[in-house]
Amino acid sequence: QVQLREAGGGPVKPSQTLSLTCEVSGASITTNPYAWSWLRQPLGKGLEWIGYISYYGDTTFNPSLRSRASFSRDTSKNQITLQLRSVTPEDTATYYCALFLHWAFASWGQGTDVTVSP
Repeated sequence: QVQLREAGGGPVKPSQTLSLTCEVSGASITTNPYAWSWLRQPLGKGLEWIGYISYYGDTTFNPSLRSRASFSRDTSKNQITLQLRSVTPEDTATYYCALFLHWAFASWGQGTDVTVSP
C-alpha cells in the first residue's frame, strides 16, 4: 500500500518561496505508470490541482500556477518536492500530495497547512 506524508508546512511571509516535501513509502516514485500530484484547498473552498510529476520526471502544471510552481524529486529518498515562488495570502491552504494512477487519485497524504502572512 502506497503511503504519502507531506512535510514543510507552516507560516510563510509574502514574496517568499514555499517548499513542501512529499515522502512516499510502499512504492518507488519511479514506478511506471505512477504520477505524483500536488493539490491544495483553501479553508472553506474547493480543491485546486497544482500539477504532477511523472514516474520518469516529466512535469505538468495548472496553467494558473505554472509561472510560480516547480517540482523536483530525490529518488534516493523517494521524495517529491513542491516549490511555489512569490507567495501571497491567496496561497494559504492545506496542501496535499497524492498518487495519480489510472486517471484517479489513488492515495493521499494527510495534508499540511500553509499560512502566508506578513
